[in-house]
Amino acid sequence: MSSKLQEMLDFIHESPVCFLAAENVKKRLLEAGYAELTDLDGIKAGGKYFMTRNNSAVIAFRVPKGKAKGFVISAAHSDSPCLKIRNKAELDGLYVRLDAERYGGMINASWVDRPLSVAGRVTVRTKKGVAIRLVDLKKDMAVIPNVAIHMNRGMNDSVKYDPSKDLVAVYGEAENKGKFFEEIAEAAGCRPEDIISSDLYLYNNQPGTVWGPAGEYVSSPRLDDLACVFACTEAFLTAKKTDRIPVLCVFDNEEIGSGTKQGAGSDFLPRILLGISRGLGLSENAHYALLDNSFFLSCDNGHAKHPNHPEMADANEYPVLNGGIVIKHSPRYATDSVSCAVFTEICTRAGVKLQSYANRPDIAGGGTLGLIADTKTPVYTVDIGIGQLAMHSCFETMGSRDLDNFILGVKASYEAKPDFTSEGVDL
Repeated sequence: MSSKLQEMLDFIHESPVCFLAAENVKKRLLEAGYAELTDLDGIKAGGKYFMTRNNSAVIAFRVPKGKAKGFVISAAHSDSPCLKIRNKAELDGLYVRLDAERYGGMINASWVDRPLSVAGRVTVRTKKGVAIRLVDLKKDMAVIPNVAIHMNRGMNDSVKYDPSKDLVAVYGEAENKGKFFEEIAEAAGCRPEDIISSDLYLYNNQPGTVWGPAGEYVSSPRLDDLACVFACTEAFLTAKKTDRIPVLCVFDNEEIGSGTKQGAGSDFLPRILLGISRGLGLSENAHYALLDNSFFLSCDNGHAKHPNHPEMADANEYPVLNGGIVIKHSPRYATDSVSCAVFTEICTRAGVKLQSYANRPDIAGGGTLGLIADTKTPVYTVDIGIGQLAMHSCFETMGSRDLDNFILGVKASYEAKPDFTSEGVDL
């Protein structure tokens, strides 16, 4: 197992929800000497900076000392499908149960009969006003129990889950009423009565594992999309300097459409890019000239051909585990012939393995943040990812060799210097 693979698994295990994923990216940036900005006035040539939004989104960038000729941007997302706990969480009955609702397109069955933990963000009353505290209980706290086969003989047929009944987690015995937020308060370092509201989630606390005769597979929670968050961060931090401005984006809320202040559909990235240009003393027209010569990698995992259901894949364009970076093609993705060609040439020159994905024509594939971000930051964009199985399950699988290959491809893109013209692209 490569050292980067173990680092990725550690990162995922320490990043059970969007807030902690963003916090862990922030820690890596601080360790690498990046300065956190609260506004865009302090940007200077030669500086290394980042900004956060909502505790769940991060954008980092380096500013060259000489003339900049464009931006190279990679973007992934910090959120994953899960169960969001309501503010009035405890349900009465024979047991204390946790009232929650589905966040994103989760595979319901994968969350049942599995020990779950709790993490997220609480807002706490203080003398000054309101404080934000991130919490992670880091222990098994609840289980969503299945109905026994004896009581539901159709359980192994096509079962439809009722979220209000079938996805309710058992927390404790009835006499533990009120105990849940006591545990949350202890983790937040406050009194239960000082918690005003919360953004708490149930999550799979099982560590990732590498398996297969030669360790060729890795299974873990939240591979979609923390594998790409980790890989893009690694590539961003290790890429050599060029005359392009490298930008790392970790957005939130991709799983529910990106239409939030911390999502790819917000002004977060456009404002920062404009702030960089202004920090370099560029005019508005010069800023848009930079955008015209920029390249965007929308990074989100792709569907590998399923070993038991090969009929679900397209006949010609299907990824396999350990087959290389997946370039996604569909009207639901931002990839076009130009962005595909540029990324393909960059990777070919760097010795990076590539493969293509297209959804079967009669099965609509999922979307990514690429098309949404493209409307706010209109640059050539390619949708790429790591091939995986069981996307949106509580426990997903990818090829163990694909991580290093993906890092290399994103790093090569950061180090490339594509010049876009009306006739083509110079590399």
